[in-house]
Amino acid sequence: MQLVFTPAMSSELDTNVFPLAYLITFRTYGSWMHGEERGSIDRQHNVYGTPGLAPNRNRQQAETRQLKHPLILLTGAQRKAVEAALGEMCRVRRYDLLAVNVRTNHVHAVIAAARPPEPILDALKAYATRKLRREGLMSATTKPWVRHGSTRYLWKEEQVANAIAYVMYDQGED
Repeated sequence: MQLVFTPAMSSELDTNVFPLAYLITFRTYGSWMHGEERGSIDRQHNVYGTPGLAPNRNRQQAETRQLKHPLILLTGAQRKAVEAALGEMCRVRRYDLLAVNVRTNHVHAVIAAARPPEPILDALKAYATRKLRREGLMSATTKPWVRHGSTRYLWKEEQVANAIAYVMYDQGED
């Protein structure tokens, strides 16, 4: 859990075409199934302000049976590699990585970039996967991440500050 760069909002971001930053979250494969008690969102229940999926033990069990390999929980070495990969991706693409926290079953990052969040999310996962494989921390056949992730738009400075605090300090013990 480390603040990687200090906020450096570029003048490109002052146009309100893009938000000041994004809170991007993605989970490890198999670590959170639809139908779990803690709630989830699927393609049909993904409209802002509407309820997510209700708990459904049958759906959760059915999805668990469909896993192609065991769920992924990141080790300490894997977490460090993923964090380094996210920093590398942001440096190469000249995005501002404002905060990052790699947990055993999910990753949070607050990133300022003058582009839509989906390509950023895809790049984060690709860089992390390549680094894990290159360092021998994951096999070439293991799929480490779920299909998509969460991309929250942060339009106001207070939202950015709150997201950074959430990522850095509200995730529990390491």
